[in-house]
Amino acid sequence: MTTPISNRYEFVLLYDVENGNPNGDPDAGNMPRIDPETGYGIVTDVCLKRKIRNYAELVKGDSSGYRIYIKEGTPLNQNHVEAYAAAGMKTGDKAKSEKVNEARQWMCQNFFDVRTFGAVMMTGDNCGQVRGPVQINFSRSIDPIIQQEVTITRQTVTKIEDAEKERTMGRKHIVPYGLYRAEGYVSAKLANDATKGTGFSAEDLDLLWEALINMFEHDHSAARGKMASRKLVIFKHASELGNAPSHKLFELVKVSKKAEANPPRQFSDYDISVGTAPDGVTIIEK
Repeated sequence: MTTPISNRYEFVLLYDVENGNPNGDPDAGNMPRIDPETGYGIVTDVCLKRKIRNYAELVKGDSSGYRIYIKEGTPLNQNHVEAYAAAGMKTGDKAKSEKVNEARQWMCQNFFDVRTFGAVMMTGDNCGQVRGPVQINFSRSIDPIIQQEVTITRQTVTKIEDAEKERTMGRKHIVPYGLYRAEGYVSAKLANDATKGTGFSAEDLDLLWEALINMFEHDHSAARGKMASRKLVIFKHASELGNAPSHKLFELVKVSKKAEANPPRQFSDYDISVGTAPDGVTIIEK
């Protein structure tokens, strides 16, 4: 039994990286993403969604209703075949709109990330499109970051013809320190709409908050060794449609660098304040 959500939400997530690469840019040799005009660091929305998916899969496994649609090693169209079978259709059938909608509903019911973030599922067996109730903006660093390239050595070689060499060289790209800010939205209307709703539930919402807080704890690697969610500020509206504009709520969360911290090297080099919520909005800090 799932509980529908009946409130709109917005949230602000602050997370940091120390001597790591939070989101490499493949068009720039995997250097940390950066705004070339301002020098501020950038982390894409899909990067954070990937970590949320990984955390949900870690916690729930393949339990009923919590499978992951965009998953390494699983072709997307393979999931569409299952949806068609559940709707009483054969793969390759040209489905009518009501049958496409039935397959779409099956996908929402079975895949956590489909009913959370949405998906375009029109390749192969057409399962329609889903507009997800949860959306996340690109993250941006609070201050300009430094892209640092570090040369490393490896005590072996890759190619047989290089066997006479003592070692090979490589490079790693890091940000010495950066505090990033991500902003996101949860729409109760898109979750509960009678025809296009995804069924995103209160239980799913709890898992989302849990994932935002803990997703870096299970994503450690040489490139992302010291990343952490530092603060999550949630704005809960008293209604489905909301009681205040999202941009005004985001402006209540202010992050400022301490005067003596130049450049900032750790989270404690920043002061964070949260203003007073307008009528009809409750602030939850985690």
